[in-house]
Amino acid sequence: MVSLKGIPTALSICEDIWVPGTARQAREAGARLILNINASPFHMDKYREREGILRRAVSEGGIPIVYLNLVGGQDELVFDGGSVVMDAEGHILLRAPDFTEGLYVVELEGDEAVKPIQGECHSPSRDEESLYQALLLGVRDYVRKNGFNGVVLGLSGGIDSALVLAIAVDALGKDRVEAVLMPSRYTAAMSVEDARLEAETLGVNYEIISIEPAFTAFTESLREAFEGLTPDVTEENIQARCRGVILMAISNKKGRLLLTTGNKSELAVGYATLYGDMAGGFAPLKDVSKTWVYRLARWRNRLAPVIPERVIKRPPSAELAPDQRDEDTLPPYALLDPILERYIEEDQTPGEIVQAGFDPATVMKVVRMVDRNEYKRRQAAPGVRVTHRAFGRDRRYPITSRYTETITRNEPV
Repeated sequence: MVSLKGIPTALSICEDIWVPGTARQAREAGARLILNINASPFHMDKYREREGILRRAVSEGGIPIVYLNLVGGQDELVFDGGSVVMDAEGHILLRAPDFTEGLYVVELEGDEAVKPIQGECHSPSRDEESLYQALLLGVRDYVRKNGFNGVVLGLSGGIDSALVLAIAVDALGKDRVEAVLMPSRYTAAMSVEDARLEAETLGVNYEIISIEPAFTAFTESLREAFEGLTPDVTEENIQARCRGVILMAISNKKGRLLLTTGNKSELAVGYATLYGDMAGGFAPLKDVSKTWVYRLARWRNRLAPVIPERVIKRPPSAELAPDQRDEDTLPPYALLDPILERYIEEDQTPGEIVQAGFDPATVMKVVRMVDRNEYKRRQAAPGVRVTHRAFGRDRRYPITSRYTETITRNEPV
């Protein structure tokens, strides 16, 4: 207990306020105000959860709460600010803008019963806006706090790298962002056109480095070792790894952090190449599903059109083989992402997911892909956490496990 201008004030730190009974104990000890100091990390709609906890506390304690939250990024975590002052009736009388550092004056009146005076209340950002702001802050602080002079990324003409480019420019400024286009024999002309348009629209320096010489050199070096063996995904992965080597070389030479461009859906099912497109130091979209990638791209374009509409509408493809489409290997993202959300973020069993109406064979295919690709995720770059269950920090699964699960549609849950 401390005295602030004669007001007996209870100090609490972070999750103290989440513990039932804390606010009541503060009041019984003579406090007429609670000051709660936080480093509360962001995830989607976290502000609703916080406000619910604060209302429970003021209902229990019957005294106002000043809730202070950190702003900034640290590794995977983003702290979104949004500090609030709540009166003893559960009304918010001051709300600071989220994702913005600032100094805000809280005025109080009364002696025995302390009452906050109405101040400015900023609306919390929601949905695409809050997610995009979290990604900007996460990238900006990771680059700044770790001493990089900028970032570099591979620009493919696909939606993921287009969104990462926009995030990087918005977070750091165009002069601190470099893009590299790395076409191969399978790269469509429209992919190069769209990638160039993205870079030019955002004013980013870019260069085009074909991977054909490197790919040819690798396949020739391996010719005798591969003799008699049919081409398969190995040759696709070599292409991705050629790109990884090029990007890491530029990163090393210029001191720029390499941003990977894969999303959570791909990482979940292993639709990514170790030491290829997974190579890099930070992954802005690591906790962003493909569905949300599309939503964010459209939202960003409403501010200013920086991602060509053709990029958003084209069927996604890794372009590592002739006429390749993501749906050749994966269920459509409109089906895949809801299954992944239930399995990863909501911690549902395969049986529970089937009971929700999903096809058993599809569920088991997705679940097995998620489980057997844990070894890739262990080697992935860190990335911004924006859901309540992110890979690496929140969800861990053994790489070595012989357990398998079978399900039927009528399985009890």
